[in-house]
Amino acid sequence: MDITIASTFLPHEDPKATLAFYHDLLGFEVRNDVGYNGMHWITVGPAGQPGTSIVLYPPAADPGVTEAERGTITEMMAKGTYGRITLAVPDLDAAFDTLQAGGAEVVQEPTDQPYGVRDAAFRDPAGNLIRINQVG
Repeated sequence: MDITIASTFLPHEDPKATLAFYHDLLGFEVRNDVGYNGMHWITVGPAGQPGTSIVLYPPAADPGVTEAERGTITEMMAKGTYGRITLAVPDLDAAFDTLQAGGAEVVQEPTDQPYGVRDAAFRDPAGNLIRINQVG
């Protein structure tokens, strides 16, 4: 089987802050930016990787979610326990410095983990946990 990851979804609530974080700070390309019925979807992805995207979506957009569930999602987003993604860079310290200087909320400074990974962690404007691994 030849299979790849095409996209993953993370919730967001503030399109301007979302674009500032993912496009301006992380340097992702904006692949799609769509507003509909007062909601906003933004698709971003790393330059040079057109087949991989992150879809940043409004959590209220899923018609199968009840109001109580939306409340739980909002609470979990505020605590940073709802959405997460792991990215990878060749120079973790440089990436950390750039994100910290750009005002990203630091969760964990670069750390050598006992399981063999060197990583750091941030939260995006919606509270999603962004882990960044050192590779190479």
